[in-house]
Formats: sequence, C-alpha cells, structure tokens
Amino acid sequence: MKYIRNFCIIAHIDHGKSTVADRLLIKTGTLDERDFKDQVLDSMDLERERGITIKSHAIQMKYEYQGAMYRLNLIDTPGHVDFSYEVSRSIAACEGALLIVDATQGIQAQTISNLYQALDHDLEIIPILNKMDMDSAMPDDVKDQIVDLVGCKREEIIEASGKTGLGVDLILESIIERIPPPTGDPEAPLQALIFDSVFNSFRGIFAYFRIFNGTIRTGEHVKFVATGRAYDADEIGVLKMGTEPRDELSAGDVGYIISGIKNSPEVKVGDTITHVDRPCEKAISGFEDVKPMVFAGIYPVDADDYEDLRASIEKLQLNDASLTFVPESSAALGFGFRCGFLGLLHMEIVQERLDREFDMDVITTVPNVSFRVLTTRKEIIEVHNPSGLPAITSIDHIEEPFIWAQVISKAEFVGPIMKLCLDKRGILKNQIYLTSNRVELTFEMPLAEIVFDFYDRLKSISKGYASFDYHPHGYQKADLVKLDILLNGEMVDALSTLIHRDNAYDFGRRICVKLKELIPRQQYEVAIQAAIGSKVIARETVKAVRKDVTAKCYGGDITRKRKLLEKQKKGKKRMRQVGNIEVPQSAFLAVLKLD
Repeated sequence: MKYIRNFCIIAHIDHGKSTVADRLLIKTGTLDERDFKDQVLDSMDLERERGITIKSHAIQMKYEYQGAMYRLNLIDTPGHVDFSYEVSRSIAACEGALLIVDATQGIQAQTISNLYQALDHDLEIIPILNKMDMDSAMPDDVKDQIVDLVGCKREEIIEASGKTGLGVDLILESIIERIPPPTGDPEAPLQALIFDSVFNSFRGIFAYFRIFNGTIRTGEHVKFVATGRAYDADEIGVLKMGTEPRDELSAGDVGYIISGIKNSPEVKVGDTITHVDRPCEKAISGFEDVKPMVFAGIYPVDADDYEDLRASIEKLQLNDASLTFVPESSAALGFGFRCGFLGLLHMEIVQERLDREFDMDVITTVPNVSFRVLTTRKEIIEVHNPSGLPAITSIDHIEEPFIWAQVISKAEFVGPIMKLCLDKRGILKNQIYLTSNRVELTFEMPLAEIVFDFYDRLKSISKGYASFDYHPHGYQKADLVKLDILLNGEMVDALSTLIHRDNAYDFGRRICVKLKELIPRQQYEVAIQAAIGSKVIARETVKAVRKDVTAKCYGGDITRKRKLLEKQKKGKKRMRQVGNIEVPQSAFLAVLKLD
C-alpha cells in the first residue's frame, strides 16, 4: 500500500485541469503519443466542444521514482457547480488533491467551494499555478491569493503549463512525496466507496470504487449497502485507458466491478460495497440521494414520438444517474415527461444529448423549482409543476427553496452585482475583500430567481469576470401566486408559472406582449390574458384578419352597411367558438429568454 497514491484534481471551469491530466498521462507512459488527443479523459464530443468536464473519470498511472514503482490513481472531477455531488464523492475517495488555479484569472468561486470540501476531508492540497506560458499570466498576484486561501508557503506552489508540459515532473514528485499513502486493513471486512458508474450496452453497469478496508476477489458475493441488493462480482479490475481485469483488489486500490446490473437506479454514487457473508459494521459516511434542483417538462414535437422519447431518456439516465423523470400530460403539448435536473447547465446538456445521441426533437417548458405547500389540514405536499398546486382554499402557505450564493468578482463590479442580486430578492449576508481588487459577496436568495437568466446577466454585467457558486439552504415561507396564461379564455398549462406576487404583474405583462408578436393572426380576434386566479392582470389582443364586406356599398343607406357588418360579426363569433389556437414552438422558447 505504501506505493499507492490516490488523488483528484479540483479547479474552476476552464482552468486547464483536463490538459494537465493529459500531460500526466503522457509523462507516465499511460498514453502513447500516437493515441493522444486533447482532453483525452473527456469522452463525449460535447465535453470537448464546450471545454467542460461533465462526467468524473478515473485512470491509473505507473511512475518510477527513486528506484520504486508507484501506482498513481487519478480521479478527474467536473468543475461546474451543477455537478458538485459527484465532486464530493471523488474527494471522499482520495488522500490528496491538486488545486489548479489559472495564472491569468486567479481564484474563482467554484475553486473555493471545492477546496473547502477537500479540506473537510483532510486532503493534502498541492497548489498548482497553470497557464504560466501565457503573456497575461500574473503569477505574483495569484500566488498571494493562493497563500491567503490555503495557508501554504509561496515556494510550495508549483508553476506549470498544461500546454507546454512545464512543471509536470515536479507535480508527479510532489504527488509521491506530499500525498500520504492510503491507510486501511486488507484483512478487515470489505468496505468500498462507489464514486461513479458508467453504462455499457453489452456488459451492463461498471461501478467505479475505491477500497478503504478489506479485499475483493473475482466471483465473490457482494452487496450494495444503500440499496440492499446482492450481486456476484463477475469481473473486477483497474482502469487504464481501457479496463484491465484483475483477480483481486485490496485496501487502497481504485477499480471497477461488473456484476451484470442493467438498471441504473441500483447503482448509487456514494454507496458502499461490502461482502454478503462478512459485512462491514457501518457504511462510508456522506451518502445521499442526488436531489434535483430544477424541474422542466420535456415533450416530443411530434406526439407519435412519445415512446421513442421515453426509451431515449431511459438510456440517457443509465449514463447520468442524476436525471430523474416521471410521465405527465399537458393540454397544450400532449404527453411528455417532467424531468428533474441538477441545474440549468445540466438541463441544457440533457437537451443537447437527446438531440445528438438519440436524434429527438423536443419542446422544453419553463423551468421551475420544487415548492412545498402546507395545506390547511397540516399536510406537506411537494409541487414540481404549477398544475399540481392544490385549490387556493386548501393552501395555508407555500414555502420555496433558498440558497447561499457566493459571487467572486473584481471590486469595480460590486455595485451592478449587488443591484442584480437585490432585484432577485437576494439579501446580502457578507462582503469580504480577498485582495485589494477582488471581492467575495455572499447572498441568501430564492433558487427560483436564479433559474431563468441570472447567470447570463451576472456574466454580462461583470464583463465575464464574476464567478458564481451556490448551495441549498432550506425552505422559507414566500408569497407565491400561480400565474395562468389564457388564450380566448382557454388556459395554456405549459405557460403557467408559480411566481412571487411582486413580480407577477411585470412578468404577466411581458409574456402577453411577447405572445402577441408570436401568435399568428386568425380570422377572429384572439385575447391573450395573464390571470392570477380569476383576476386578469394583463391583456393583449391579436386583431382579426378582416375582409372589407362594406366595399361594395358606395353611398346609399347606412342600414345596408350595418346589416352586412352584423352578419360578419355573427360569423366571426361562430368561428371563435370552434377555432382553436396553435401556440408555436417559438413562443415557449421566447418565454425562457424574456430579458
């Protein structure tokens, strides 16, 4: 065990951790130069295009140092705030972490929140200053920030560049010298943490684990503690560029297990594996079911594709266990699914993957969060969809989820950022100057307010400098109302939202104006109304396309004109009774992009 090192890489998005991982793989000979391609651990095209890591990845490297051969297990982690639970499990499986900071940008919000998680788990932190080859690098300023944050010595910070390979030898030596080897008893009952899983269409699910105590051998009977299910270990092994089977793995090792599982809910990230006949006394702490934060309806554009969409989402869920879905139907859109996502980026990625990997055209409704409704009978109901709200008379009050939001930015943008957060019903809790020019603001704010366009607006008012991170902070009582959109008195349920009373009038008016532009003119007048209960708060009218029936009356008595107009009026009235209005797809998308 003294020749094993388990470590992860933590960084903000786009600070170059996938590139540094590439360099380590080449340096240790894990990867041939001819097989090399940039961001080799990012297996999806989508990850490469956007320059983000969506899935955790694990890989074993071998490195000779001072005459001994060391095994280095790297567990790569996503950098985006939406995937923070995956990051927390990867951190729990390691003894050390490489903290990568971009020398051109300095420390950002996600770096800090992941660093605190790593420190909570007592990991040895190796600070690395990446992108040193760039002209805009500010090594002295950023080193000061790292020293303030981590409390290390300046000379302990490694200067590196993923692009040129500068400092890679130093990083490998530091991993071996500074990160402690794993502790654990190979003879104790088996105790292994699942930190990730991937689906293979031929062999079922590969669960990636790290063994803390005990030994596992091929063919043994094991059980997963949280689900209580038992399986045979058909194959175990270690992760290189592919999978390499082994007969046994013991304490300190990182590997995979295949046991023919075809159902993704059976393998939960954070679960503990142990033997059936000799179980461990307690599971590894920190396990929790991943909670979706944002909910939206996904509907097929063509109603006949409903079953195909179900199959596509089920396959997608095998690779992405944090996606949840239940069937639902809507009067406007037909049959579809109400899906739960970790955040807006996650939602965007799921839509993109449905389109690319399964060729599905889908309509997504307005995203919202889950509310808690306390009824007059003192029951608590979770509501993910405005149509699931009980009758107004039976509601005592509604509670909405709140978050702690951390924004780190340059000092010159503090004013606009504060205004944005206060407009979104945020309460400023703390303001700390990290350096003379960088400030950290902490707000308490409702999750529902950041679901729409908060992140985009934050980036634009801070010229891209502000970084943002959040974590849930319980529920609070709120004055929420259900805002309905009516077309000629008919409710369009896909456009209904639960919204704070103060914002309802403004939002209702903007939706009505937007729909007036987008709904095509009919032979009859179309009334677009926004209503809270039975009270209409905004109205726009799409004028009818009319034929000039009085054109042939030149001069003569007024009663002749009146008669023709009355006849036309009756026809329009009859038409309105039988006509139904198609809401174009662009209208649903426009509501998401209301500025």
